[in-house]
Amino acid sequence: MIPDASGGAFAAGTVLVLDHGGRRQLALVEERGTGDVPWVSGRLVGELDGGRLDVRASHPFTGADATIADHDTIELLHEATGARLEIGENLTDPGGPARLLPTRFNRHTFWCGQSGSGKTYALGVVLEQVIAHTALPVVIFDPNSDFVRLGELNPGASGPDAEALAQRDIRVLRPRGEGAAGLRARFRDMPIASKAAALRLDPIVDRAEYNVFVQLQRETSLADLGQIVAKLRNGGAEGHALAERLENLGLLEWEVWARDDIAITDVVDARPDATVVDLGGFSTPEQQLVVALSLLDELWARREERRPVLLVIDEAHNLTSPTLDSPLAVAVRERLVQIAAEGRKYGLWLLLSTQRPSKVHTGILSQCDNLALMKMTSPSDLVELGTYFGYAPAALLARSPWFRQGEALFAGGFVPIPTLVKMRTRLTPEGGTDVGVPMR
Repeated sequence: MIPDASGGAFAAGTVLVLDHGGRRQLALVEERGTGDVPWVSGRLVGELDGGRLDVRASHPFTGADATIADHDTIELLHEATGARLEIGENLTDPGGPARLLPTRFNRHTFWCGQSGSGKTYALGVVLEQVIAHTALPVVIFDPNSDFVRLGELNPGASGPDAEALAQRDIRVLRPRGEGAAGLRARFRDMPIASKAAALRLDPIVDRAEYNVFVQLQRETSLADLGQIVAKLRNGGAEGHALAERLENLGLLEWEVWARDDIAITDVVDARPDATVVDLGGFSTPEQQLVVALSLLDELWARREERRPVLLVIDEAHNLTSPTLDSPLAVAVRERLVQIAAEGRKYGLWLLLSTQRPSKVHTGILSQCDNLALMKMTSPSDLVELGTYFGYAPAALLARSPWFRQGEALFAGGFVPIPTLVKMRTRLTPEGGTDVGVPMR
């Protein structure tokens, strides 16, 4: 706790230089108190020695002179931590850049903000930086076609970031795309439990049909559902029942099936810099779940290969909500819970974006070590965020209701210290934009 000699200038989020007897340390203000003698408290960031900052060193002291760190000192913090992905302006260091650590996207990230906060636009800013300046493949589950133009540059976009992004291999897969641009899943390659989820088969409740289906999986010559139905029609009563189930559910007409065409697993396995999975456009919502499940199953099955990938799930409640109850939705969510709990060491890293923390299963939310928070006016949501993300100072979380569009709090391992940010302009067009009010 340090007396605030400035009379209240040290707001939460301010970076201070503490000088005590000629020895200097960098500190972050996390809380500001009032009273006869105003005070602030926070955390020590590192020890300053000449023109360098050692973030692994600190030392005790009983009193210090506190001054606000200048741009050059904060730049020492960026250099010491390896923060080099520039995402906007640091609001507590006006005019100074805000940067993220590319190496710390090897942790799960939760991105949150209410509708209208600029959440999707801001996420695009960060993804541009990750794609342009790292070799980490990114897969974006995009339900609203917001990122389908990630491979295009805005008119006038220039500079090293734009030049780097222009060189990246960014592929967009769509439900009605042709050839390698089609968004497809290969039924025969899915695990039997996932196939059963698509068929709404329960191994106990539907044990006779399920057993017929299990036996059928041994015939590797059956490449698609049409061949399976034909085979079942020549079987017994259980076979007929299973064939009727397939036809009644309309699975044979789903446009998601790759058959012998290129599937999403083939595209991601080729390791492009970014793959945008445009989930909008399927005739049924279940097909979005099939695509997600087929890829997640494949990545999990091959996890021992330890091939890093960042899985970005926009509108994450569509795949992670605790209220989802269909067999396919439960299978997707449970796979994501598994990846959240165990996938980090295998290089399977999640970035989940949604409007409220309650929309994401707690088994996933609790595993996130990075937080990006935009405008959030719900007191209960802010309390929940404070519970799960204790590394985010409460005083900074409390400022969220007054954020303007495009402003955010970044906290956790992927930022040198908790930082308030005004996001920079995107280099690429946003695929989906708000519909305006018609005027006379």
